[in-house]
Amino acid sequence: MSDKMVLTAALAGASPKKSQNPAIPYTPEEFAEEAYKAWNEGVSVVHIHARDPDTGEADWTVERFRDINNAIQDRCPELIINMTSSGRPENPIETRLERIEILKPELASFNTNSMNLAFLNWKTGEVVREFVYPNPFWFMQKLAKAMRATKTKPECEIFDFGGMHNINILRMRDDLFEEPMHFQLVFGVAGGIPFDLHAFARLKDLLPDGATWSVCGVSKQQFQAGMVAAVNGGHIRVGMEDNIRMPNRELAKGNWELVRWAAQVTKLAGREVANAEEARQILNIPPR
Repeated sequence: MSDKMVLTAALAGASPKKSQNPAIPYTPEEFAEEAYKAWNEGVSVVHIHARDPDTGEADWTVERFRDINNAIQDRCPELIINMTSSGRPENPIETRLERIEILKPELASFNTNSMNLAFLNWKTGEVVREFVYPNPFWFMQKLAKAMRATKTKPECEIFDFGGMHNINILRMRDDLFEEPMHFQLVFGVAGGIPFDLHAFARLKDLLPDGATWSVCGVSKQQFQAGMVAAVNGGHIRVGMEDNIRMPNRELAKGNWELVRWAAQVTKLAGREVANAEEARQILNIPPR
């Protein structure tokens, strides 16, 4: 168990809008400001999706990611930028490789299974939007090779038990991943597994020896999973990609306020918040 806790802020995601929380960033300058405020509260990693700065819609072009990446690096040069490798379902799946191959981020998400992905009204159960999110084995192999070539650390996103088993199948090959690996246990996505202590314990038991791991969760599951991870040797991702409210259900003033909560939980668990240099050592990310 590491005494140091790596805190990640997922700044925007692809879906939340300013109409839901005005602090959601759209422009590169807004992303940089959110990253800076989160950094001051203890974040060492920021996870980014790109947005059209005028409409707020998800933008999957390399140019948008580059603009946001550069704005954050100019404002917060020490931060680790974790870039999504997801994409729009109607686009060719191979286009998801482009931003990895061109921008060569230090860390990037690596989704581990195809799944039904839905956005719900959690009060009524109404499906607002849904699609099948494809991550077939052939694409995961290409993505792993691209990340290895660019020296990008994969963050394996585990939405359910099938994803964990898929990764263990891929690990049978010696040309895809470098050990030790890093995992994100994702709870509460409609189409994935919800948080409970049994699911958490079982997923943790399935992790490869020596792997590092973090948790994130949708809505209040962000707080449930984070508190459990803090006392079990894991790391915490918070942020408005997954949750726009504080535990008291008031709107978060920004990602920084959610990070402040995670830093308080870290201290209550008897641990210290890692800075970016320490986070690179913990997550086995090569020095820049």
